[in-house]
Amino acid sequence: MRRPLLRAPLLLCSALLLGTGCESMKPRAVSPADGTTATEPPDASVPIEASVPDAGAPATDATPSPWQRARVGDRVEYAFSAHRGRPGADSGVGVAGHVSLEVVAVQAPWAWLTVTFTDDQGRPLPHPRLSQPRVLPMRMEETQPWKEEHRGQRSTEQTTAAGRSWDARRFLDDRRPSDGPLQNRLYANEPGPLYLTHGLLDASTTLSGFGASGSQQLTLVSFRQGTEAPGTVPVLDRPWGPGTWYDVRQDVSGTSSVRRVCLGAERGFVLRKELTGPSGEAPCADLRDAETTPLEEALLAAVSEAVSQPQQWPPIAAGFAPPRRETFTVAQHPVPALVFEAPSGEGAERRVQVTTYAAEPWGAALNGLADEARFMPLADAVYRAPPKGKRVPEDGTALTGWGKWVIDGGR
Repeated sequence: MRRPLLRAPLLLCSALLLGTGCESMKPRAVSPADGTTATEPPDASVPIEASVPDAGAPATDATPSPWQRARVGDRVEYAFSAHRGRPGADSGVGVAGHVSLEVVAVQAPWAWLTVTFTDDQGRPLPHPRLSQPRVLPMRMEETQPWKEEHRGQRSTEQTTAAGRSWDARRFLDDRRPSDGPLQNRLYANEPGPLYLTHGLLDASTTLSGFGASGSQQLTLVSFRQGTEAPGTVPVLDRPWGPGTWYDVRQDVSGTSSVRRVCLGAERGFVLRKELTGPSGEAPCADLRDAETTPLEEALLAAVSEAVSQPQQWPPIAAGFAPPRRETFTVAQHPVPALVFEAPSGEGAERRVQVTTYAAEPWGAALNGLADEARFMPLADAVYRAPPKGKRVPEDGTALTGWGKWVIDGGR
Protein backbone atom coordinates (compact mmCIF):
# COMPACT_ATOMS: atom_id res chain seq x y z
CA MET A 1 0.00 0.00 0.00
CA ARG A 2 1.47 3.34 -0.99
CA ARG A 3 2.09 6.04 1.53
CA PRO A 4 2.85 9.23 -0.44
CA LEU A 5 4.67 12.08 1.24
CA LEU A 6 1.64 14.11 2.18
CA ARG A 7 0.53 15.74 5.41
CA ALA A 8 -0.57 13.11 7.98
CA PRO A 9 -1.73 16.16 8.81
CA LEU A 10 -1.20 16.92 18.09
CA LEU A 11 -5.89 12.17 31.83
CA LEU A 12 -3.79 11.50 34.55
CA CYS A 13 -3.47 7.84 33.74
CA SER A 14 -0.02 6.70 34.67
CA ALA A 15 -0.75 3.09 33.72
CA LEU A 16 -2.93 3.00 30.63
CA LEU A 17 -4.65 -0.38 30.48
CA LEU A 18 -4.80 -1.11 26.80
CA GLY A 19 -7.31 -3.89 27.12
CA THR A 20 -9.94 -1.91 28.97
CA GLY A 21 -8.98 1.70 28.24
CA CYS A 22 -8.68 4.31 30.96
CA GLU A 23 -11.36 6.03 32.98
CA SER A 24 -9.70 9.38 32.46
CA MET A 25 -10.18 8.93 28.73
CA LYS A 26 -13.91 9.38 29.06
CA PRO A 27 -15.42 12.86 28.65
CA ARG A 28 -15.57 14.27 32.15
CA ALA A 29 -17.94 16.85 33.52
CA VAL A 30 -16.00 19.30 35.68
CA SER A 31 -18.19 20.12 38.65
CA PRO A 32 -18.36 23.60 40.14
CA ALA A 33 -16.70 24.09 43.50
CA ASP A 34 -20.01 24.91 45.17
CA GLY A 35 -21.90 22.09 43.49
CA THR A 36 -24.10 24.36 41.40
CA THR A 37 -24.15 24.95 37.66
CA ALA A 38 -25.63 27.85 35.79
CA THR A 39 -26.61 27.09 32.22
CA GLU A 40 -27.78 28.92 29.16
CA PRO A 41 -30.45 27.35 26.95
CA PRO A 42 -28.52 25.34 24.36
CA ASP A 43 -29.16 25.64 20.66
CA ALA A 44 -27.49 22.93 18.63
CA SER A 45 -29.01 24.06 15.34
CA VAL A 46 -26.48 26.79 14.64
CA PRO A 47 -22.72 27.05 14.98
CA ILE A 48 -21.55 29.12 17.92
CA GLU A 49 -18.51 31.31 17.63
CA ALA A 50 -16.38 31.11 20.74
CA SER A 51 -16.34 34.38 22.60
CA VAL A 52 -12.79 33.86 23.72
CA PRO A 53 -11.41 37.28 24.69
CA ASP A 54 -8.53 38.38 22.51
CA ALA A 55 -8.54 35.12 20.58
CA GLY A 56 -9.04 36.51 17.11
CA ALA A 57 -10.15 40.12 16.92
CA PRO A 58 -7.55 42.76 16.08
CA ALA A 59 -6.14 44.34 19.19
CA THR A 60 -7.18 47.84 20.18
CA ASP A 61 -5.97 50.15 22.92
CA ALA A 62 -9.10 49.28 24.92
CA THR A 63 -8.66 45.50 24.58
CA PRO A 64 -4.97 44.67 24.08
CA SER A 65 -4.12 41.06 23.35
CA PRO A 66 -2.49 39.19 26.24
CA TRP A 67 0.12 38.04 23.72
CA GLN A 68 1.42 41.60 23.71
CA ARG A 69 2.15 41.16 27.44
CA ALA A 70 3.82 37.75 27.09
CA ARG A 71 6.62 37.24 29.61
CA VAL A 72 9.41 34.72 29.93
CA GLY A 73 8.23 31.93 32.21
CA ASP A 74 4.53 32.10 31.27
CA ARG A 75 3.55 28.46 31.31
CA VAL A 76 0.57 26.10 31.11
CA GLU A 77 0.63 22.36 31.68
CA TYR A 78 -2.00 19.77 30.77
CA ALA A 79 -2.42 16.09 31.49
CA PHE A 80 -3.13 14.23 28.26
CA SER A 81 -4.20 10.77 27.29
CA ALA A 82 -5.16 9.08 24.07
CA HIS A 83 -6.34 5.61 23.13
CA ARG A 84 -7.17 3.77 19.92
CA GLY A 85 -8.95 0.46 19.74
CA ARG A 86 -8.03 -2.23 17.26
CA PRO A 87 -10.82 -3.81 15.18
CA GLY A 88 -11.44 -7.35 16.31
CA ALA A 89 -8.94 -7.14 19.18
CA ASP A 90 -9.39 -6.78 22.91
CA SER A 91 -6.33 -4.58 23.26
CA GLY A 92 -5.50 -1.19 21.84
CA VAL A 93 -2.83 1.46 21.73
CA GLY A 94 -2.55 4.22 24.30
CA VAL A 95 -0.31 7.00 25.53
CA ALA A 96 -0.59 9.31 28.53
CA GLY A 97 1.46 11.98 30.22
CA HIS A 98 1.82 15.75 30.50
CA VAL A 99 2.39 18.45 27.90
CA SER A 100 3.64 21.94 28.73
CA LEU A 101 3.84 25.19 26.79
CA GLU A 102 6.32 27.74 28.12
CA VAL A 103 7.53 31.14 26.94
CA VAL A 104 11.34 31.01 26.97
CA ALA A 105 12.15 34.28 25.19
CA VAL A 106 10.41 37.47 24.12
CA GLN A 107 11.86 39.46 21.27
CA ALA A 108 9.21 41.60 19.61
CA PRO A 109 7.32 40.80 17.53
CA TRP A 110 7.92 37.20 18.66
CA ALA A 111 7.39 35.14 21.78
CA TRP A 112 9.40 31.91 21.67
CA LEU A 113 7.78 28.85 23.24
CA THR A 114 8.88 25.32 23.98
CA VAL A 115 6.43 22.42 23.63
CA THR A 116 7.37 19.42 25.79
CA PHE A 117 5.64 16.04 26.20
CA THR A 118 6.65 13.89 29.19
CA ASP A 119 5.30 11.02 31.25
CA ASP A 120 3.58 11.72 34.58
CA GLN A 121 6.98 11.86 36.33
CA GLY A 122 8.45 14.38 33.90
CA ARG A 123 10.57 11.87 31.98
CA PRO A 124 10.79 11.76 28.16
CA LEU A 125 8.21 9.59 26.45
CA PRO A 126 9.40 6.63 24.37
CA HIS A 127 7.00 7.35 21.53
CA PRO A 128 9.08 8.79 18.65
CA ARG A 129 6.58 11.55 17.86
CA LEU A 130 6.47 12.81 21.46
CA SER A 131 9.99 12.10 22.67
CA GLN A 132 11.63 15.47 22.00
CA PRO A 133 10.82 19.08 23.06
CA ARG A 134 10.08 21.43 20.19
CA VAL A 135 10.46 25.16 19.63
CA LEU A 136 7.55 27.34 18.55
CA PRO A 137 7.99 31.02 17.58
CA MET A 138 4.64 32.79 18.05
CA ARG A 139 4.03 36.21 16.54
CA MET A 140 2.55 38.46 19.24
CA GLU A 141 1.02 40.75 16.64
CA GLU A 142 -1.39 39.46 14.04
CA THR A 143 -0.99 40.14 10.34
CA GLN A 144 -4.71 39.51 9.84
CA PRO A 145 -7.66 38.73 12.11
CA TRP A 146 -7.89 35.09 13.19
CA LYS A 147 -10.94 33.80 15.01
CA GLU A 148 -11.89 30.58 16.69
CA GLU A 149 -15.27 28.95 16.19
CA HIS A 150 -16.98 26.26 18.21
CA ARG A 151 -20.05 24.31 17.15
CA GLY A 152 -22.71 22.63 19.23
CA GLN A 153 -24.49 23.28 22.50
CA ARG A 154 -23.18 25.98 24.79
CA SER A 155 -23.56 26.22 28.55
CA THR A 156 -21.92 28.21 31.33
CA GLU A 157 -20.65 26.91 34.63
CA GLN A 158 -18.29 27.52 37.50
CA THR A 159 -15.49 25.05 37.99
CA THR A 160 -12.19 24.50 39.76
CA ALA A 161 -9.02 23.62 37.89
CA ALA A 162 -5.33 23.90 38.79
CA GLY A 163 -6.28 25.12 42.27
CA ARG A 164 -8.38 28.06 41.09
CA SER A 165 -12.06 28.74 40.48
CA TRP A 166 -13.08 29.74 36.98
CA ASP A 167 -16.20 31.06 35.30
CA ALA A 168 -16.30 28.90 32.22
CA ARG A 169 -18.13 28.18 29.02
CA ARG A 170 -18.61 24.65 27.69
CA PHE A 171 -19.15 23.69 24.05
CA LEU A 172 -20.58 20.22 23.41
CA ASP A 173 -20.77 19.04 19.81
CA ASP A 174 -22.24 15.53 19.47
CA ARG A 175 -22.02 14.19 15.94
CA ARG A 176 -22.37 10.54 16.89
CA PRO A 177 -25.83 10.22 15.28
CA SER A 178 -24.09 10.82 11.93
CA ASP A 179 -21.08 8.63 12.78
CA GLY A 180 -19.00 11.62 13.81
CA PRO A 181 -17.12 12.32 17.05
CA LEU A 182 -18.29 13.74 20.36
CA GLN A 183 -16.30 16.91 21.11
CA ASN A 184 -16.35 18.51 24.55
CA ARG A 185 -14.48 21.78 25.19
CA LEU A 186 -14.39 23.88 28.37
CA TYR A 187 -12.90 27.40 28.27
CA ALA A 188 -12.41 30.04 30.94
CA ASN A 189 -14.45 33.14 30.16
CA GLU A 190 -11.42 35.26 31.01
CA PRO A 191 -8.28 33.40 29.87
CA GLY A 192 -5.92 35.40 32.08
CA PRO A 193 -2.76 33.29 32.60
CA LEU A 194 -4.16 30.66 30.22
CA TYR A 195 -3.89 32.95 27.18
CA LEU A 196 -1.42 30.55 25.56
CA THR A 197 -4.31 28.16 24.89
CA HIS A 198 -7.23 30.62 24.71
CA GLY A 199 -8.22 29.77 28.28
CA LEU A 200 -8.67 26.03 27.76
CA LEU A 201 -9.53 24.11 30.92
CA ASP A 202 -10.50 20.75 29.46
CA ALA A 203 -10.91 19.21 26.02
CA SER A 204 -11.93 15.72 24.95
CA THR A 205 -12.83 14.02 21.69
CA THR A 206 -14.49 10.59 21.54
CA LEU A 207 -14.48 8.82 18.17
CA SER A 208 -17.55 7.08 16.82
CA GLY A 209 -18.77 5.38 13.65
CA PHE A 210 -17.15 3.51 10.77
CA GLY A 211 -15.31 1.18 13.15
CA ALA A 212 -13.60 4.04 14.96
CA SER A 213 -12.84 3.45 18.61
CA GLY A 214 -10.85 5.73 20.87
CA SER A 215 -10.52 9.16 22.36
CA GLN A 216 -8.06 11.86 23.38
CA GLN A 217 -8.16 14.41 26.19
CA LEU A 218 -6.35 17.42 27.67
CA THR A 219 -6.96 18.63 31.22
CA LEU A 220 -5.34 21.66 32.85
CA VAL A 221 -3.13 20.75 35.83
CA SER A 222 -1.03 23.88 36.42
CA PHE A 223 -0.12 27.34 35.17
CA ARG A 224 2.52 29.91 36.00
CA GLN A 225 3.10 33.56 35.22
CA GLY A 226 6.58 34.70 34.27
CA THR A 227 8.88 37.67 34.73
CA GLU A 228 10.09 40.58 32.64
CA ALA A 229 13.40 38.86 31.77
CA PRO A 230 14.07 38.81 28.00
CA GLY A 231 15.25 35.20 27.91
CA THR A 232 17.46 33.67 25.24
CA VAL A 233 16.04 33.04 21.79
CA PRO A 234 16.38 29.29 21.10
CA VAL A 235 17.64 27.87 17.84
CA LEU A 236 15.11 26.29 15.48
CA ASP A 237 16.91 22.96 15.16
CA ARG A 238 13.85 21.03 16.32
CA PRO A 239 10.87 23.18 15.38
CA TRP A 240 7.31 22.06 15.86
CA GLY A 241 6.70 23.68 12.49
CA PRO A 242 5.92 27.42 12.69
CA GLY A 243 8.78 29.51 11.41
CA THR A 244 9.83 26.92 8.83
CA TRP A 245 9.02 25.67 5.32
CA TYR A 246 9.69 22.52 3.30
CA ASP A 247 9.33 21.50 -0.35
CA VAL A 248 7.98 18.27 -1.82
CA ARG A 249 8.31 17.23 -5.46
CA GLN A 250 5.36 15.28 -6.81
CA ASP A 251 5.58 13.21 -10.00
CA VAL A 252 2.18 12.10 -11.24
CA SER A 253 1.53 10.59 -14.68
CA GLY A 254 4.68 12.13 -16.11
CA THR A 255 4.02 15.59 -14.73
CA SER A 256 6.29 17.03 -12.05
CA SER A 257 5.45 19.85 -9.65
CA VAL A 258 6.83 21.25 -6.39
CA ARG A 259 4.62 21.91 -3.39
CA ARG A 260 5.88 24.21 -0.64
CA VAL A 261 4.43 24.00 2.86
CA CYS A 262 4.76 27.20 4.89
CA LEU A 263 4.15 27.05 8.64
CA GLY A 264 3.57 29.97 10.99
CA ALA A 265 1.90 30.96 14.25
CA GLU A 266 0.18 34.14 15.43
CA ARG A 267 -1.51 34.93 18.75
CA GLY A 268 -2.37 31.38 19.71
CA PHE A 269 -3.09 30.03 16.22
CA VAL A 270 -0.95 27.66 14.15
CA LEU A 271 -0.94 28.48 10.43
CA ARG A 272 -0.32 26.19 7.47
CA LYS A 273 -0.31 27.14 3.81
CA GLU A 274 0.60 25.15 0.71
CA LEU A 275 1.98 26.82 -2.41
CA THR A 276 2.73 25.42 -5.86
CA GLY A 277 5.86 26.35 -7.74
CA PRO A 278 7.25 28.65 -5.03
CA SER A 279 10.13 31.09 -5.31
CA GLY A 280 13.10 30.48 -3.03
CA GLU A 281 13.86 34.15 -2.37
CA ALA A 282 10.95 34.85 -0.01
CA PRO A 283 9.82 31.38 1.03
CA CYS A 284 6.85 32.33 3.21
CA ALA A 285 6.24 36.03 2.68
CA ASP A 286 2.44 35.75 2.64
CA LEU A 287 0.39 33.54 4.98
CA ARG A 288 -2.96 35.02 4.05
CA ASP A 289 -5.69 32.42 3.57
CA ALA A 290 -3.66 29.88 5.54
CA GLU A 291 -5.33 26.99 7.34
CA THR A 292 -5.66 28.00 11.00
CA THR A 293 -5.70 25.75 14.05
CA PRO A 294 -5.97 27.00 17.64
CA LEU A 295 -2.83 26.03 19.53
CA GLU A 296 -4.77 23.87 21.98
CA GLU A 297 -6.35 21.92 19.11
CA ALA A 298 -2.91 21.43 17.58
CA LEU A 299 -1.77 19.87 20.87
CA LEU A 300 -4.77 17.56 20.86
CA ALA A 301 -4.05 16.62 17.24
CA ALA A 302 -0.43 15.80 18.10
CA VAL A 303 -1.60 13.41 20.82
CA SER A 304 -4.13 11.87 18.43
CA GLU A 305 -1.50 11.32 15.73
CA ALA A 306 0.80 9.65 18.25
CA VAL A 307 -1.64 6.77 18.72
CA SER A 308 -3.11 6.80 15.21
CA GLN A 309 0.23 6.11 13.52
CA PRO A 310 2.49 3.05 13.94
CA GLN A 311 4.33 3.08 17.25
CA GLN A 312 7.66 1.80 15.93
CA TRP A 313 10.20 3.54 13.72
CA PRO A 314 10.32 3.32 10.81
CA PRO A 315 6.60 2.62 10.24
CA ILE A 316 6.90 -0.14 7.65
CA ALA A 317 4.00 -2.49 6.98
CA ALA A 318 4.19 -6.18 6.16
CA GLY A 319 5.40 -7.09 2.70
CA PHE A 320 8.54 -4.96 2.65
CA ALA A 321 11.97 -6.56 2.52
CA PRO A 322 14.53 -5.76 5.25
CA PRO A 323 15.92 -2.26 4.65
CA ARG A 324 19.25 -1.25 3.26
CA ARG A 325 21.10 1.78 4.58
CA GLU A 326 21.87 4.65 2.24
CA THR A 327 22.52 8.38 2.32
CA PHE A 328 19.60 10.33 0.89
CA THR A 329 20.56 13.86 -0.14
CA VAL A 330 17.97 16.62 0.15
CA ALA A 331 19.40 19.81 -1.39
CA GLN A 332 22.59 20.32 0.65
CA HIS A 333 21.49 17.95 3.44
CA PRO A 334 22.93 14.37 3.43
CA VAL A 335 20.50 12.30 5.51
CA PRO A 336 21.23 8.78 6.80
CA ALA A 337 18.28 6.77 5.51
CA LEU A 338 16.63 3.36 5.44
CA VAL A 339 15.31 2.17 2.07
CA PHE A 340 12.50 -0.39 1.91
CA GLU A 341 11.19 -2.21 -1.16
CA ALA A 342 8.03 -4.20 -1.73
CA PRO A 343 6.90 -5.90 -4.99
CA SER A 344 3.43 -5.36 -6.38
CA GLY A 345 1.55 -6.52 -9.46
CA GLU A 346 1.90 -9.76 -11.41
CA GLY A 347 3.28 -10.97 -14.72
CA ALA A 348 4.44 -8.36 -17.20
CA GLU A 349 2.92 -5.60 -15.10
CA ARG A 350 5.21 -6.12 -12.15
CA ARG A 351 6.02 -3.08 -10.12
CA VAL A 352 8.02 -2.28 -7.01
CA GLN A 353 7.41 0.34 -4.36
CA VAL A 354 10.50 1.98 -2.91
CA THR A 355 10.06 3.95 0.32
CA THR A 356 12.84 5.87 2.05
CA TYR A 357 12.73 7.03 5.68
CA ALA A 358 15.20 9.01 7.77
CA ALA A 359 17.10 6.56 9.97
CA GLU A 360 16.80 8.99 12.90
CA PRO A 361 13.80 11.34 12.65
CA TRP A 362 15.28 13.59 15.36
CA GLY A 363 18.86 13.33 14.09
CA ALA A 364 21.03 16.39 13.48
CA ALA A 365 20.84 15.79 9.73
CA LEU A 366 17.23 17.03 9.84
CA ASN A 367 17.87 20.15 11.95
CA GLY A 368 15.40 22.87 11.01
CA LEU A 369 12.81 20.50 9.50
CA ALA A 370 9.23 20.68 10.75
CA ASP A 371 8.25 17.62 12.73
CA GLU A 372 5.35 16.74 10.42
CA ALA A 373 7.88 16.14 7.61
CA ARG A 374 10.34 14.21 9.81
CA PHE A 375 7.82 11.37 10.16
CA MET A 376 6.88 11.13 6.49
CA PRO A 377 8.90 9.29 3.86
CA LEU A 378 11.85 11.21 2.49
CA ALA A 379 10.83 9.63 -0.81
CA ASP A 380 8.11 7.24 -1.91
CA ALA A 381 7.93 6.00 -5.49
CA VAL A 382 6.55 3.22 -7.66
CA TYR A 383 8.70 1.77 -10.45
CA ARG A 384 7.67 -0.42 -13.35
CA ALA A 385 9.90 -3.50 -13.20
CA PRO A 386 10.12 -5.29 -16.58
CA PRO A 387 11.59 -8.83 -16.66
CA LYS A 388 14.69 -7.39 -18.33
CA GLY A 389 16.20 -3.96 -18.23
CA LYS A 390 16.16 -1.09 -15.78
CA ARG A 391 13.27 0.00 -13.61
CA VAL A 392 11.14 2.79 -15.01
CA PRO A 393 9.92 5.41 -12.49
CA GLU A 394 6.22 6.13 -12.44
CA ASP A 395 4.48 8.16 -9.71
CA GLY A 396 6.31 9.36 -6.64
CA THR A 397 7.03 12.06 -4.11
CA ALA A 398 10.26 13.28 -2.54
CA LEU A 399 11.36 15.87 -0.01
CA THR A 400 13.54 18.32 -1.94
CA GLY A 401 14.39 21.04 0.56
CA TRP A 402 13.57 22.86 3.77
CA GLY A 403 14.52 25.96 5.68
CA LYS A 404 13.61 28.57 8.29
CA TRP A 405 11.90 31.84 7.53
CA VAL A 406 11.95 33.06 11.17
CA ILE A 407 15.59 33.48 12.13
CA ASP A 408 17.08 35.00 15.29
CA GLY A 409 13.89 36.60 16.50
CA GLY A 410 12.06 36.95 13.19
CA ARG A 411 11.63 39.68 10.66
